[in-house]
Amino acid sequence: MKVIRKIYDFIPKYAIKPLILCVLINFSVYSGARLFYKNRVFHDLTTNLDNSIPVVPIFIVFYLGSYLFWIFNYILISRISEDNCYRLAISDILGKLTCFIIYITFPTTNVRPELTSTNVFVDMLKFLYSVDAANNLFPSIHVLVSWYCFAGIRCNKTIPLWYRYFSLFMAVMISISTLTTKQHVIADVIAGVVLAELTWQFSLQLQLYKLKKLIKQEA
Repeated sequence: MKVIRKIYDFIPKYAIKPLILCVLINFSVYSGARLFYKNRVFHDLTTNLDNSIPVVPIFIVFYLGSYLFWIFNYILISRISEDNCYRLAISDILGKLTCFIIYITFPTTNVRPELTSTNVFVDMLKFLYSVDAANNLFPSIHVLVSWYCFAGIRCNKTIPLWYRYFSLFMAVMISISTLTTKQHVIADVIAGVVLAELTWQFSLQLQLYKLKKLIKQEA
């Protein structure tokens, strides 16, 4: 019981189910979309501008480090208030489901570079290529989630200003890392930011996050 209390001290009880649901939706969308890819025609959205962006292996640190950033900020956003937690969850789910629809109706891919040199960052990038197929690209979920991490705290004055700026910095650097690791192209990044903003604002306008109150009342 002491362990559970400690967890609740860090992650509010009301946030447990919404955050777990976000994780489950993420894996379901990412893996589920690939079930529809057999014999499909894939579109390559790579432009000349994308081709001019060099591979910068050290940016793999931002790309893989994004997972820690996501975990921390999703919990931080959820701790602000219960409404904020549900708004984040609704936005996240709407964004991921939109990604799923786009992935299966307009599948995209890109051509990854051949990495001939070797160092710790190149080896990490090679490993990423070996475990992550070049699909599920447009919009970029990496960018989508990173932008939620910034959007969820940018106007909240209970969060120190320096950390709000740091979250913006991380969201931008993670977005850049998707390009410099050749995991994504510019169109994927733009679509990720736009989708995050649309779903974040959409959830506020419709106040979908307040549906939890109706659910609780009916229960």
